[in-house]
Amino acid sequence: MRNIRPRKLKAYMREYRTWEEILMERFTSDWEEAIGYLDVALEEYQEDGDTPFFLMGLQNVVEARGGVSEVAKKIGIAPQVLSDMLSSEEAPRIDTFSAILAVLGCRFSIQPLEATECSAGSVARETSIVSSELSSPNPEVSVEKR
Repeated sequence: MRNIRPRKLKAYMREYRTWEEILMERFTSDWEEAIGYLDVALEEYQEDGDTPFFLMGLQNVVEARGGVSEVAKKIGIAPQVLSDMLSSEEAPRIDTFSAILAVLGCRFSIQPLEATECSAGSVARETSIVSSELSSPNPEVSVEKR
């Protein structure tokens, strides 16, 4: 590295951030972007069944919204249990997943398909995650219709 003064070094190093740092910054400041990111991760999971990819997306949002320890505390499980679940090859139980989403201020949304689209693949693609009101003390999984 060339000879750079300390102040300039700090500015120089800010130019080179990791992808995770960029995501954390964006998800912390823009909740709609975090929701969109989770939605894309869920769509990818529904397309190809890549559970680790979806859980990695969920973990990124968890980290940006307080971290594993904070989310685990809010849902009443040990941080290591949540960490292990998010790095697993297996999908979490629906009640655990629902609790994580509730802490993040989200819920499942199930939408009806048109009669011509009723195949297993298209059914999976139509499930989404939507933002819910954070002011509710007990956010829950709900079903929405378009």
